[in-house]
Amino acid sequence: MDWGRAKNVLIYAFLLLNLVLGYQLWNDLQEQADSSPDFSSLETSIQNAMDAKGIRVLAKIPGETPELGKISYRFLEGGQNGKMIQLDNPVDSKLIFSPKELAAALKQQLPNLTSYQYDEIASGPGEFVLHPLVDGQWPLFKIDLKLYYSNQKIISYLEQGIEIADAEDGKRQRVLSASKALGNLIENFLPEGSVVTQIDLGYYGEVFDSDAHLPAAPAWRFLLESGKEYYVQGISGDVISPNTEK
Repeated sequence: MDWGRAKNVLIYAFLLLNLVLGYQLWNDLQEQADSSPDFSSLETSIQNAMDAKGIRVLAKIPGETPELGKISYRFLEGGQNGKMIQLDNPVDSKLIFSPKELAAALKQQLPNLTSYQYDEIASGPGEFVLHPLVDGQWPLFKIDLKLYYSNQKIISYLEQGIEIADAEDGKRQRVLSASKALGNLIENFLPEGSVVTQIDLGYYGEVFDSDAHLPAAPAWRFLLESGKEYYVQGISGDVISPNTEK
């Protein structure tokens, strides 16, 4: 056996292994950095208020501030209560974790499923909750398509059918940044010890049973570890807590 050659092979193998492990470590650190909250977008006064009130923010603070316009919507057949429909062919509930597969499995009975977005926060035991998308991207919070499952099978659904239209004033405006909306909550609304676990941008509007068109505007949704939600209107900056206000 050529021991010199074998030694060189082992050296090269260890070098390659070190390169692979080094890349994996760098990649893991990058992913950790990307998923960690960045408080640099918060003003110093807000960070001081966080410390004073013992508030923690575990969610990543989004940086986008798109230009969005107000919309209107109205309920269709079934109204606000929606209409319960049994599936002819129950679908394996595990597919909810793969939206494309779920849409393919239900395309015969729910062909518009691709225009909805799954909401893990709103979902609970026995039901998956989805929201209709505005412009194919922004969820309309509080308007639901509920998929009910039993014995690991989706067996029925309840849909609040709606028709979405642009508001009379179709003017688009740049939404308030998530950091400014969060700052307002921290200083004026969040109780001591609050933990913010998720921040999402979507639409929020009046919800009551009516044939008339109801207004909705862009809003940031903030979820607390306690389960309480706050919405900050993306244009006016008004704060809504649907847990206590209707």
